Amino acid sequence: MVSERGGNQSVERAAAVLNAFTLGRPALRVSDVAKEVGLGLSITSRLLSTLESAQLVRRDPVSQLYELGPSVLTMAGVALNNDSIYRQARPVAQRLAAELGLAANVAVLSGDQLFYLLNVEGHLAQKSFSLMGQRNPLHATGMGKCLLLGLSAQERVDLLGEEPFTAYTTRTLTGHEQLTESLTEAEERGYATEVEELALGRACLAAPVRNHTGKVVAALSLSGALSAIALDDRQDALGSVVIEAADTISVGLGYLGPVQAPSVG
Repeated sequence: MVSERGGNQSVERAAAVLNAFTLGRPALRVSDVAKEVGLGLSITSRLLSTLESAQLVRRDPVSQLYELGPSVLTMAGVALNNDSIYRQARPVAQRLAAELGLAANVAVLSGDQLFYLLNVEGHLAQKSFSLMGQRNPLHATGMGKCLLLGLSAQERVDLLGEEPFTAYTTRTLTGHEQLTESLTEAEERGYATEVEELALGRACLAAPVRNHTGKVVAALSLSGALSAIALDDRQDALGSVVIEAADTISVGLGYLGPVQAPSVG
């Protein structure tokens, strides 16, 4: 019988092998995986064979490269369809993308990054890949700023660490003071913006999504190329749209609006 430690080690190794496959490197040789996870070729080969038998990875018959298998998609579908935020947000995001032609995205907080739970592309923002499951920095994105609205100033400092933050363009906010000013503005108008802070030629608007307790649990954004989103001409209009859409999702999660303190008389 395999010891508890041995069983745990096998699971950890298998998880490390699966995590070796990324958007930038979706197909790998055995030697690539072995180098990435720090294991010998023999052990890595056996792990891949076991994972292949469970359809968690598959091997291309021509190139002999390994890639993630269909069982991963099955598990991802189960996880998504069991997620209340995803279920409430999906029809809303689909409608926005169809009506506006922009990308409609939903993200949640994951550590010190945002995690894409949903990504629907409109005809003006079509990509050959999905952002679902990918991560981005909080300080350089509209959705990230919305997720930070749910934290206190000290919690933001603890989460983001010391400045300067990583600069992705010359427009990226790299300090706590700059970020706090941007968050204050976002809180006042109900939505956050990001214009070429993460990538040149791209912009987005985002609004927070709240659960039944009023806590910010997700963010919804509209994004696209500068020419497609045209914030100079319609920022306020799109801001109203994204706020209303985020509120629709929030209501579906049980949010009833700000709690009013009882008057004292």
